[in-house]
Amino acid sequence: MFPLTEENKHVAQLLLSTGTCPRCIFRFCGVDFHAPYKLPYKELLNELRKFLETEKDELILEVMNPPPKKIRLQELADSIDNLSQNGEGRISVTQDGSIASKNSNLNVCNVCLGILQEFCEKDFVKKVCQKVEASGFEFTSLVFSVSFPPQLSVREHAAWLLVKQEMGKQSLSLGRDDIVQLKEAYKWITHPLFSEELGVPIDGKSLFEVSVVFAHPETVEDCHFLAAICPDCFKPAKNKQSVFTRMAVMKALNKIKEEDFLKQFPCPPNSPKAVCTVLEIECAHGAVFVAGRYNKYSRNLPQTPWIIDGERKLESSVEELISDHLLAVFKAESFNFSSSGREDVDVRTLGNGRPFAIELVNPHRVHFTSQEIKELQQKINNSSNKIQVRDLQLVTREAIGHMKEGEEEKTKTYSALIWTDKVIQKKDTEFLNDIKDLKIDQKTPLRVLHRRPLAVRARVIHSMETQYVDEHHFRLRLKTQAGTYIKEFVHGDFGRTKPNIGSLMNVTADILELDVESVDVDWPPALDD
Repeated sequence: MFPLTEENKHVAQLLLSTGTCPRCIFRFCGVDFHAPYKLPYKELLNELRKFLETEKDELILEVMNPPPKKIRLQELADSIDNLSQNGEGRISVTQDGSIASKNSNLNVCNVCLGILQEFCEKDFVKKVCQKVEASGFEFTSLVFSVSFPPQLSVREHAAWLLVKQEMGKQSLSLGRDDIVQLKEAYKWITHPLFSEELGVPIDGKSLFEVSVVFAHPETVEDCHFLAAICPDCFKPAKNKQSVFTRMAVMKALNKIKEEDFLKQFPCPPNSPKAVCTVLEIECAHGAVFVAGRYNKYSRNLPQTPWIIDGERKLESSVEELISDHLLAVFKAESFNFSSSGREDVDVRTLGNGRPFAIELVNPHRVHFTSQEIKELQQKINNSSNKIQVRDLQLVTREAIGHMKEGEEEKTKTYSALIWTDKVIQKKDTEFLNDIKDLKIDQKTPLRVLHRRPLAVRARVIHSMETQYVDEHHFRLRLKTQAGTYIKEFVHGDFGRTKPNIGSLMNVTADILELDVESVDVDWPPALDD
């Protein structure tokens, strides 16, 4: 059933005669169900022609600008005949990859600039889908987004004022919220077509996004008069090529008085010569996250690349030994590495290892079986004797919060080999075993002051256990609050950590070796080998 009623006929005739396409006419008549918009364009125009047939010889329509004029029914019929050619328009991909129209006789809608004409037909959808399939992404659903030129909002505003005045003559009203949004109508038409062509559902929560950006160079100056009337709405912003963003234009349109708008912009809007162009079609996949625990067995391996003043100090890092494999397998553009704390370059991480997570940005492959992840873990472990990875698994972004909580809230266990300047006996170290929950104050260590703010941090040494080695050496096993600087607790850092092993034993102490024995964070979940 045709969606317009007799009540809509006058507005429909007005809009069509001034250059508006049938689908935009539906929008301004408040048609909010999908089916009519999905009709093929030629069929839609034929139905509209039948609806607008009248027994009267002529119809007088008044518009704000230009002055009132007579529009004969024959002229109206001719315009419909011309518009019906729009359904024959064909889309092609040019040599540079952009998408263009082959229909030079198109009567372009003065409101949507062709968006609801050529760009929601099956030919265009097929061309977009070809680019999606050629992109190499793995996906089982998608979210489809579009970006329209900001001047469409100006043209829609002008058409709204035109229709509002015409309806006012019939004692009817039309609020801006009564108009179906262009983006909504576009998605009603195209979503089923994309879903059918690609064989996957459209899902607003999908991590895979296909975005199409439209432009219309011919009418780009439509917005410029707003900047003179509402200058405070158009302020330069970082990462924005133009101040005339959709949000800024809408803000100005909400602010401008109707009479000021009508003085500056034609109502109805002028008909353009060409349809919109497609600036870009982009495919992107939201990040996926891989977590696990790593052991570090080398005392000459930093956690992250060690680069000072642009010069690399060591050839590799824990981050790279793990992430390089993940980047290749997931076909990701880049990655971000994070972990529950970090160890120094000369510190080993033993026991169950340190929890880590890697964000893989824009991955092209995202579906893996548990067996494939196990094989990836084995590949990492076979590639180097400096590290080993366990419990490798896919996780959610939210789950990473459990790891970050452990950085400050959990405990960590260390083993240190300590040297003293004075000769010591076993009894000189035994008193440390009896100290529980020792509170210390640590001023930011000198060695990290270049990358950490100066502050005094209160930390707790929960327990200590000593093992005598010889007159100048003993081993110290400590359980501490996460975030404790162990080396500084041993040697004192020139008095910046108080108390410290040196002050407690009344000796000069230094640390020769340090191992992380456990990071007490119950994440990620342990997996069976």
